[in-house]
Amino acid sequence: MKNLITNKLSILGPGILIAATGVGAGDLATAAFSGSKIGLTVLWAIVLGAFFKFVLNEGLTRWQLATETTLLEGAMSHLGRTAQSIFLIYFLAWSFMVAAALMSACGAAAQAIFPLTTDPVTGKIIYGILHSLLGLLLVYWGGYRLFEKLMGFCIGLMFITVITTAILLKPEWHQVINGLTLPTLPQSQEELTWTIALMGGIGGTVTILSYGYWIREKGRLTPKELSVCRLDLATGYIMTALFGIAMVIIGHSIQVEGSGATLIIKLANSLLTEIGPIGKWLFLIGAWGAIFSSLLGVWQSVPYLFADLWRLIQIKGSDHNLVKPSLNQDSKDSKYYRGYLYALSLIPMIGLWIGFAKMQKWYAIIGALFIPMLALTLLLLNGRTQWIGIQHRNRLSTTLILIFILLFFITAGGLSIWKIFKF
Repeated sequence: MKNLITNKLSILGPGILIAATGVGAGDLATAAFSGSKIGLTVLWAIVLGAFFKFVLNEGLTRWQLATETTLLEGAMSHLGRTAQSIFLIYFLAWSFMVAAALMSACGAAAQAIFPLTTDPVTGKIIYGILHSLLGLLLVYWGGYRLFEKLMGFCIGLMFITVITTAILLKPEWHQVINGLTLPTLPQSQEELTWTIALMGGIGGTVTILSYGYWIREKGRLTPKELSVCRLDLATGYIMTALFGIAMVIIGHSIQVEGSGATLIIKLANSLLTEIGPIGKWLFLIGAWGAIFSSLLGVWQSVPYLFADLWRLIQIKGSDHNLVKPSLNQDSKDSKYYRGYLYALSLIPMIGLWIGFAKMQKWYAIIGALFIPMLALTLLLLNGRTQWIGIQHRNRLSTTLILIFILLFFITAGGLSIWKIFKF
């Protein structure tokens, strides 16, 4: 029985990593504010958003298993140097913003649990630095197995504590069911903006690409593994959706105010009033688990993306179509992986002094641009029989969903930028 359970958990490993990495401080804030502003009628948007992310990640996985190349390799081979340059600039900017935001959020959550200094800003900075260095040590010396176990622990902690908190608040369960099964369209521009933010924010952006590298770590290299990956992804995004639903319930049940990382502290204090110390500490521990697992996931997987991208940049001209790198290449041992891991965990510490709100603003803009780029890439790569093969090319239903995702998130990105700068 123990071996059976272990084998099942092993199958679901990368999906759990997606769930743990894709939920961070921004997701906590977005879901809580959406519940506060709109109420439980918006719960359907979480399910739809998780489904969108599942479709995108399934397409990425299908490409990798069918062609034995990562999606980055496919994009650089078939879409040319322009796509390569655009993604490199985007990727560098995104890396800095997300790393700084995660350090700041980890610092704020840890300071709320165990105050290091009387000045919360100083405590946040010190804790943010310590969390970044701890993530660096765990990823560099711990290896994938330790990383997977730590992420499993964090997602379990996050899942149990946040959902338990939502249950303790005793929501009107018939309203929860109606919010999931009876979609209600937004009645105002503000409601529309929060609904779009909720659909786009839950489940991560660039970190979606990490799944391809994690299934490589698990030895999934051929199309016969696709059904296992679909089950794995479905489990991960179901967990993501349940977490988002719990946060909307929490936001709907208590007064939500503040922004960014400070929101976590204010939510915890409100829960202290509503359901006592157990509610406060359950939420704080769950929030810390959510944010630190996201930091660990980014620290471990994003250097893979850079090592892959940098190797492709070194391939000249038409050689992209001639070179088919093996997925068994251990990029984690390369100097590019190690170098980017160091850079990711050290340079964005500057953002701890810039302020979380400003970093989160730019991260929101940059993140909003990625999903339409990914949807367009999957439409182009997985739509060509000569590139992916007739058996694995997009079906009509998948093509229509990807087109909808593309149009939807272009609109979402435009609204997000407009809201921030008030064009």
